[in-house]
Amino acid sequence: MLPFGASARALVRLRVVHRQITSARMVMMSCERKNEVLASPPLDTAPKEYPPKIQHLVKEIAGLTLLEIAELNDLLKKTLKIENMAMMQMGAAMPGPSAQPAAQVEEEEEVAMQKAQSFFTVKLTEMSAEHKVKLIKEVKNWVPGINLVQAKKMVEMLPQDIKTNVSKDEAEKIKAALEAVGGKVVLE
Repeated sequence: MLPFGASARALVRLRVVHRQITSARMVMMSCERKNEVLASPPLDTAPKEYPPKIQHLVKEIAGLTLLEIAELNDLLKKTLKIENMAMMQMGAAMPGPSAQPAAQVEEEEEVAMQKAQSFFTVKLTEMSAEHKVKLIKEVKNWVPGINLVQAKKMVEMLPQDIKTNVSKDEAEKIKAALEAVGGKVVLE
Protein backbone atom coordinates (compact mmCIF):
# COMPACT_ATOMS: atom_id res chain seq x y z
CA MET A 1 0.00 0.00 0.00
CA LEU A 2 1.25 3.46 -0.92
CA PRO A 3 1.56 6.13 1.74
CA PHE A 4 -1.21 8.74 1.78
CA GLY A 5 0.79 11.40 -0.05
CA ALA A 6 1.99 9.00 -2.72
CA SER A 7 -1.50 7.67 -3.47
CA ALA A 8 -2.86 11.20 -3.84
CA ARG A 9 -0.05 12.09 -6.26
CA ALA A 10 -0.70 8.90 -8.24
CA LEU A 11 -4.39 9.73 -8.45
CA VAL A 12 -3.64 13.24 -9.72
CA ARG A 13 -1.25 11.83 -12.33
CA LEU A 14 -3.88 9.34 -13.42
CA ARG A 15 -6.43 12.12 -13.92
CA VAL A 16 -3.94 14.19 -15.96
CA VAL A 17 -3.13 11.21 -18.18
CA HIS A 18 -6.88 10.49 -18.61
CA ARG A 19 -7.53 14.11 -19.69
CA GLN A 20 -4.68 13.97 -22.19
CA ILE A 21 -6.01 10.74 -23.70
CA THR A 22 -9.58 12.09 -23.83
CA SER A 23 -8.50 15.34 -25.51
CA ALA A 24 -6.38 13.38 -28.00
CA ARG A 25 -9.40 11.24 -28.88
CA MET A 26 -11.54 14.34 -29.41
CA VAL A 27 -8.94 15.86 -31.72
CA MET A 28 -8.74 12.63 -33.71
CA MET A 29 -12.52 12.48 -34.01
CA SER A 30 -12.92 16.11 -35.10
CA CYS A 31 -12.11 17.46 -38.54
CA GLU A 32 -8.69 16.50 -39.83
CA ARG A 33 -8.08 20.04 -40.98
CA LYS A 34 -8.66 22.67 -38.34
CA ASN A 35 -9.66 25.32 -40.91
CA GLU A 36 -12.26 23.08 -42.54
CA VAL A 37 -15.75 24.56 -42.34
CA LEU A 38 -18.52 22.22 -41.23
CA ALA A 39 -21.56 22.03 -43.51
CA SER A 40 -24.47 24.05 -42.16
CA PRO A 41 -28.09 22.97 -42.53
CA PRO A 42 -29.87 24.37 -45.60
CA LEU A 43 -31.70 27.66 -45.18
CA ASP A 44 -35.50 27.75 -45.33
CA THR A 45 -35.33 30.05 -48.37
CA ALA A 46 -33.22 27.60 -50.36
CA PRO A 47 -35.18 25.69 -53.03
CA LYS A 48 -35.92 22.13 -52.02
CA GLU A 49 -34.20 19.34 -53.92
CA TYR A 50 -36.57 16.53 -54.90
CA PRO A 51 -35.45 13.01 -55.71
CA PRO A 52 -35.43 12.04 -59.40
CA LYS A 53 -38.23 9.52 -58.81
CA ILE A 54 -40.56 12.29 -57.53
CA GLN A 55 -39.55 14.62 -60.39
CA HIS A 56 -40.36 11.87 -62.89
CA LEU A 57 -43.80 11.28 -61.30
CA VAL A 58 -44.60 15.01 -61.46
CA LYS A 59 -43.66 15.13 -65.15
CA GLU A 60 -45.84 12.08 -65.85
CA ILE A 61 -48.85 13.50 -63.97
CA ALA A 62 -48.47 16.91 -65.61
CA GLY A 63 -48.83 15.21 -69.00
CA LEU A 64 -52.18 13.57 -68.14
CA THR A 65 -55.58 14.80 -69.31
CA LEU A 66 -58.26 15.81 -66.83
CA LEU A 67 -60.11 12.51 -67.31
CA GLU A 68 -56.92 10.55 -66.65
CA ILE A 69 -56.27 12.64 -63.52
CA ALA A 70 -59.79 11.91 -62.29
CA GLU A 71 -59.21 8.17 -62.81
CA LEU A 72 -55.84 8.44 -61.03
CA ASN A 73 -57.56 10.24 -58.16
CA ASP A 74 -60.17 7.48 -57.83
CA LEU A 75 -57.54 4.76 -57.94
CA LEU A 76 -55.40 6.50 -55.30
CA LYS A 77 -58.42 6.94 -53.03
CA LYS A 78 -59.24 3.22 -53.34
CA THR A 79 -55.63 2.12 -52.88
CA LEU A 80 -54.94 4.39 -49.90
CA LYS A 81 -58.46 3.96 -48.47
CA ILE A 82 -59.24 7.68 -48.39
CA GLU A 83 -62.87 8.70 -47.90
CA ASN A 84 -64.45 11.39 -50.06
CA MET A 85 -64.73 14.72 -48.26
CA ALA A 86 -67.36 17.30 -49.13
CA MET A 87 -65.76 20.33 -50.73
CA MET A 88 -67.03 23.88 -50.75
CA GLN A 89 -68.14 24.96 -54.20
CA MET A 90 -66.40 27.86 -55.92
CA GLY A 91 -69.63 29.83 -56.30
CA ALA A 92 -70.11 29.85 -52.55
CA ALA A 93 -66.55 30.97 -51.93
CA MET A 94 -66.50 33.86 -54.38
CA PRO A 95 -69.72 35.85 -54.48
CA GLY A 96 -70.16 38.03 -57.49
CA PRO A 97 -72.80 39.66 -59.67
CA SER A 98 -75.31 37.20 -61.01
CA ALA A 99 -77.90 37.45 -63.74
CA GLN A 100 -80.10 34.82 -62.07
CA PRO A 101 -82.89 35.81 -59.69
CA ALA A 102 -82.08 35.46 -55.99
CA ALA A 103 -84.75 32.79 -55.36
CA GLN A 104 -83.36 30.56 -58.10
CA VAL A 105 -79.81 30.96 -56.79
CA GLU A 106 -80.88 30.01 -53.24
CA GLU A 107 -82.76 26.98 -54.55
CA GLU A 108 -79.72 25.79 -56.52
CA GLU A 109 -77.46 26.28 -53.48
CA GLU A 110 -79.86 24.27 -51.31
CA VAL A 111 -79.91 21.41 -53.83
CA ALA A 112 -76.11 21.51 -54.07
CA MET A 113 -75.77 21.44 -50.26
CA GLN A 114 -78.08 18.41 -50.05
CA LYS A 115 -75.99 16.62 -52.67
CA ALA A 116 -72.69 17.66 -51.09
CA GLN A 117 -73.62 16.74 -47.51
CA SER A 118 -72.44 13.21 -47.04
CA PHE A 119 -71.57 13.39 -43.33
CA PHE A 120 -74.01 14.19 -40.55
CA THR A 121 -74.03 15.04 -36.87
CA VAL A 122 -76.57 13.26 -34.70
CA LYS A 123 -77.80 15.66 -32.01
CA LEU A 124 -79.99 14.63 -29.08
CA THR A 125 -82.22 17.62 -28.30
CA GLU A 126 -84.88 16.36 -25.85
CA MET A 127 -85.81 13.31 -23.81
CA SER A 128 -88.80 11.95 -21.96
CA ALA A 129 -88.19 11.59 -18.21
CA GLU A 130 -89.78 8.14 -17.92
CA HIS A 131 -87.36 6.65 -20.50
CA LYS A 132 -84.19 8.27 -19.16
CA VAL A 133 -82.47 5.01 -18.13
CA LYS A 134 -83.12 3.35 -21.50
CA LEU A 135 -81.87 6.46 -23.29
CA ILE A 136 -78.66 6.51 -21.22
CA LYS A 137 -77.97 2.88 -22.12
CA GLU A 138 -78.63 3.54 -25.80
CA VAL A 139 -76.33 6.59 -25.81
CA LYS A 140 -73.62 4.43 -24.21
CA ASN A 141 -74.06 1.87 -27.00
CA TRP A 142 -73.66 4.46 -29.77
CA VAL A 143 -70.83 6.59 -28.35
CA PRO A 144 -67.58 4.63 -28.32
CA GLY A 145 -65.38 4.73 -25.24
CA ILE A 146 -67.77 6.15 -22.64
CA ASN A 147 -69.15 4.59 -19.48
CA LEU A 148 -72.63 4.86 -17.98
CA VAL A 149 -71.73 7.90 -15.85
CA GLN A 150 -70.49 9.81 -18.89
CA ALA A 151 -73.56 8.76 -20.89
CA LYS A 152 -75.80 9.99 -18.04
CA LYS A 153 -74.05 13.38 -18.07
CA MET A 154 -74.52 13.60 -21.85
CA VAL A 155 -78.23 12.86 -21.56
CA GLU A 156 -78.73 15.35 -18.73
CA MET A 157 -76.96 18.21 -20.55
CA LEU A 158 -79.11 18.58 -23.66
CA PRO A 159 -78.78 19.46 -26.51
CA GLN A 160 -75.79 17.19 -27.06
CA ASP A 161 -73.93 15.87 -30.12
CA ILE A 162 -74.10 12.09 -29.89
CA LYS A 163 -71.98 11.31 -32.94
CA THR A 164 -70.35 13.53 -35.57
CA ASN A 165 -69.21 12.94 -39.14
CA VAL A 166 -71.25 9.81 -39.76
CA SER A 167 -72.78 8.61 -43.00
CA LYS A 168 -76.47 9.15 -43.66
CA ASP A 169 -77.30 5.47 -43.16
CA GLU A 170 -75.56 5.30 -39.79
CA ALA A 171 -77.09 8.62 -38.73
CA GLU A 172 -80.56 7.30 -39.55
CA LYS A 173 -79.91 4.11 -37.53
CA ILE A 174 -78.77 6.12 -34.51
CA LYS A 175 -81.74 8.47 -34.82
CA ALA A 176 -84.21 5.58 -34.99
CA ALA A 177 -82.63 3.82 -32.00
CA LEU A 178 -82.62 6.93 -29.81
CA GLU A 179 -86.16 7.91 -30.77
CA ALA A 180 -87.36 4.39 -29.99
CA VAL A 181 -86.28 4.84 -26.34
CA GLY A 182 -87.83 8.28 -25.89
CA GLY A 183 -85.31 10.80 -27.26
CA LYS A 184 -85.81 13.54 -29.86
CA VAL A 185 -82.98 13.62 -32.40
CA VAL A 186 -81.99 16.09 -35.09
CA LEU A 187 -79.60 15.35 -37.97
CA GLU A 188 -77.39 18.25 -38.98
